[in-house]
Order: sequence, then structure tokens, then C-alpha cells
Amino acid sequence: MVPHRDSRLTALEWGAIALVAIIWGLNNAAAKYATAVLPPLFVGGARFAVVLACLWPFIRPPFPPLKTFLPVLLLVGPVHFGIVYWGFALAHNLSLFSVTLQLWVPLAALFSWLILREPMPRLALAGMAVAFAGVAWMTLDPAAAADVKAVLVGMVASVVWALGTVLVRRLPGVPALKVQGCVAAVTAPTLTIAAWLTEPHLVDKARAAGAWVWASVAFAGMISSVAATVALFWLVQRREAGRFTPYLLTTPLVTTALGVTFFGDVLSVRLLAGAAATLGGVALVAVAERRRILQAQVEAGAP
Repeated sequence: MVPHRDSRLTALEWGAIALVAIIWGLNNAAAKYATAVLPPLFVGGARFAVVLACLWPFIRPPFPPLKTFLPVLLLVGPVHFGIVYWGFALAHNLSLFSVTLQLWVPLAALFSWLILREPMPRLALAGMAVAFAGVAWMTLDPAAAADVKAVLVGMVASVVWALGTVLVRRLPGVPALKVQGCVAAVTAPTLTIAAWLTEPHLVDKARAAGAWVWASVAFAGMISSVAATVALFWLVQRREAGRFTPYLLTTPLVTTALGVTFFGDVLSVRLLAGAAATLGGVALVAVAERRRILQAQVEAGAP
């Protein structure tokens, strides 16, 4: 599918953006809750077993060339989720870690510019830099010393996810449900086997997990992976990444509210200042994109 370069976001696209942001915010809290009880790799494997059960009917040939499809499956599947669930298990401050994961947004725009040669206005580039600096400012809070490892893991996960979402753009004509079903088919056995080989007493831990833990896993599989991630893949196949990804920086607002309410997170002055800088950067990107669209419309109407 050829991305819409000059049209405004439709109501359906705005709805998809809001859906992704809210569900991902909720899912961050669910992931932290589950990894506090179950081994992280096992949580990832169980999540994608649920996804595979939901999307199995969509996994049917023809498939894209393996050299194009396999890197996408590995990056947005076992590599990313193996890393990110490890990070949730390490994190003490859910709000801080969830903000770190948003580094994928400016990185995705950067990779789209470098790899796909999509336009990047100077003001948008400045906005990305401000947003990135805001996230970095929050993660460098002295009170976050216990979360240094989690922050580093989150940064790596952001790089992997950003690259994977950009590579999805190279799969024109592949339905989002089919892509996510194939991701699940690779991720579920890979992470489950890895957990089995590396986690002691895995069966006992799984049996001891309560109903809310398994509900969190089911939410991650059915709602986050099947609904939100499919919506994301649908968006990236329709739009340039820099057109909509900045708005997904609202995801940490949902997670932060849950972190403060249920996980005892404390909002420091630095964290709030960084959040303000991040949202200011998003606003710059939105203004830059709006100007680019208006300019393109004027040029298209010129004789």
C-alpha cells in the first residue's frame, strides 16, 4: 500500500492512534504485574501463544520473500519482546521504564528518513530532538539509580522496535493480521523454549500464578498484540512514520497514572520537566507536519 503523503489523518486513523496509546499504556502495567510473578521470557511466550491461538486462521500462503519477511518477524517478535519483558522484570519505577520505551518514536522517524528516504522537515527534526532530550532527561533522574539497567534495556528495545516497524513498511500488500500471526508463530515457541532452558522451577511458578496474572497475559495477547499492534502495522503501511508516531508519546501518561496509583511510583520534578519537554517536542513535530501538508497542497494546486 502506498502511504498517503498529502492528506490529513482520517477519523479512523485518529481512532487507531488513540487505541494504540491507551492499550499500550495499560499493557505496560499488565506486563510489570505479570513479570513480578512469572519469568519474563515465559510471560512473552505465553502472550504470543494467546496471539497465535487468535490469529492462526490468518497464517496462510503466499508469504513475502524470506529475506524480507524474516528480519521483520525476528525484530518485532522474539528479539524485541525478549528484551522488553526482561526490562519490565528489572524495572522498579514503571513510569520511568515506560517513558524509556517511547524512545522508539523519534528513532522510528529517524530510521524512516535514513532507510526509506521519507521527508523530514527541519522543524520536525528539531521536535524529535527535543522529545528525545525530554525522555533522556527523565531517565537520568538521580532517584532512578536502581533502574539504570532497566533504562539501558529499554533503550535497546526501543532501537529494535523502531527498526522493525520501519521494515514493516517494506511489506506492502501483507495484511496486518497475517503479519502479527506470523510474528506469534515465531515468538511463542522461541521465548517459551528459551524460558524452559533458562528458568528454574518454571512449571511450579506457572502453577502458583493467580488468576489476575493470567488475565494480564491474556490482555497482552488479545488486546495489545491483536488489537493495538495490528492497528499500528495498519498505520505504518498507510502513513509515513513521522506523521503519526509522535502522538504515541502519550502512552506514558496512561502508564504513569497506573504506576503512581498501583505501583507506588513517585513523580519527581525532573520527571515532570522531562515530560513537558517531550510533549513540547511532539507539538513541534505536529506543527512541522501540518506545514508540510499545507505546502504540498498549495504546490499541487499551482499551475
